[in-house]
Amino acid sequence: MGTLALKLDSDAVGVETTDLMLRIVLADGRELAVPLEWFPRLRDATPEQRSHWRSIGGRQGIHWPDVDEDTAVATLLRAG
Repeated sequence: MGTLALKLDSDAVGVETTDLMLRIVLADGRELAVPLEWFPRLRDATPEQRSHWRSIGGRQGIHWPDVDEDTAVATLLRAG
């Protein structure tokens, strides 16, 4: 009998925000959603500012240059 081995890849490959939530799509297909309230700078930013993000740390983090906000995927996974 074989075993099922999953390789989890927590690299961030997609980010979107609503007025209430930050959603991050991970390379392995998982999606992480956290309250935007956790990030006051993002909460108060315009939708255009929130949509301007880039990967940092080899896709292990996300940076929003317009509002000088950073977050690490690992930190959000531990919080969730």
